[in-house]
Amino acid sequence: MKNIKYLFGLAFILGVFNARAQKAELWNNKQCAVVLTYDDAINADLDNVVPALDSLKLKGTFYLIGSSPVVELRMQEWRNAAARGHELGNHSLFHPCDGSLPGRGFVTPESDLSKYTVARAVAEIKQNNTLLKAIDGKDQRTFAYPCGDLKIGGELFYNRLKADFAGARGVGAGLQTIAQVNLENINCYFINRHSAEYMIDLVKQAERSHTLLVFLFHGVGGGHNINVDKKEHSKLLHYLKANENNIWIAPMVTVANYIKKHQKLTHMN
Repeated sequence: MKNIKYLFGLAFILGVFNARAQKAELWNNKQCAVVLTYDDAINADLDNVVPALDSLKLKGTFYLIGSSPVVELRMQEWRNAAARGHELGNHSLFHPCDGSLPGRGFVTPESDLSKYTVARAVAEIKQNNTLLKAIDGKDQRTFAYPCGDLKIGGELFYNRLKADFAGARGVGAGLQTIAQVNLENINCYFINRHSAEYMIDLVKQAERSHTLLVFLFHGVGGGHNINVDKKEHSKLLHYLKANENNIWIAPMVTVANYIKKHQKLTHMN
């Protein structure tokens, strides 16, 4: 009887150990995945962020607005960043936002998504893909919803773009397991004047829960009214580098493809 109890106890312990091991292996054999994303194609991306990432051999995703003058004037620098492994993601051609929503006084008539047709929005996003491919030569990338707006006239416009992207980043916050991630609206944490302590705590939460953590940055060290201090950002990057044995840090397109493959295999089983 004692032997049977011992065997049951051993089986339980091994089961728990194996479950934990499987969780850890889900993120490219790391405890969690972290994606660093930067929106709007601003000078600070090339002046502050890319050099900081490159100095630590980390890779990020930059969501470019095709009409941004920083794309036109610094195209070779974007091309160089892509060649070093950073993702140039699609943030639309003109960054249209729904001006009919509360707090959207900044939306101009020309960039009011509520005045768009779905066909127009889809066409402009596809045009931006063409521009981005001309810069980096790549066929695969991810999309980020301008202002997090998902619908035009009640229709989810991304439904017409699923074949064009590996996934789409939204603006809703949350840590998610690989099974929970919705690749059509990936969660993220919006960073605006937050401390390194806050950001690092999010990473630690992701490590403990074996989840995906996506950061959404705009300005780093200035250049945008949504901003994070350059030193605080640097502290986050150094924490990630120091713990990269446990944390998988990769561009959104790489992580999205990994998630898609895993979810497909799980669904088949």
